[in-house]
Amino acid sequence: MRSTQRGTQSNTRLIKITGAGLAVVFAAVGVIFLAIPAKVLAAFNWLAARLDWPASTTQSYTLYLALAVAYMYVVTLLALQMARRPEERVFPWLLVQAKAASALVCLGLFALQEQYLLYLANAVVDGALALLVWWLCLRPSRGAAQPVEGR
Repeated sequence: MRSTQRGTQSNTRLIKITGAGLAVVFAAVGVIFLAIPAKVLAAFNWLAARLDWPASTTQSYTLYLALAVAYMYVVTLLALQMARRPEERVFPWLLVQAKAASALVCLGLFALQEQYLLYLANAVVDGALALLVWWLCLRPSRGAAQPVEGR
């Protein structure tokens, strides 16, 4: 029994370390994609040329399209799990985080980069979705019984 417990604790520690490491890497890559998107594509095209592979397009069908589709896949799964397991708060919480992040990044790009209608539209839509899911699933219940002192 102790061997199993030790194995579980070791596995939990490894999971925590791996999760923290992945979080740092994902955040750093996100910042790089945001700060220098064209240079990321140029770097991969430089490497592709050295490998005698074709360069990727820098037009609309690029790495960022694949990442956008992957993001939509993940938020679709979160929404589906939220529908299937409405008692579990983790799925709506993650969905709120994803949609709020999308809205805030688009709002920031609208304010700091270019006033593209697409940025503003996405900020409004994803912000509204984040608020809707939070309101339906995560807001503190006003009708919940509060503990009474002295009883």
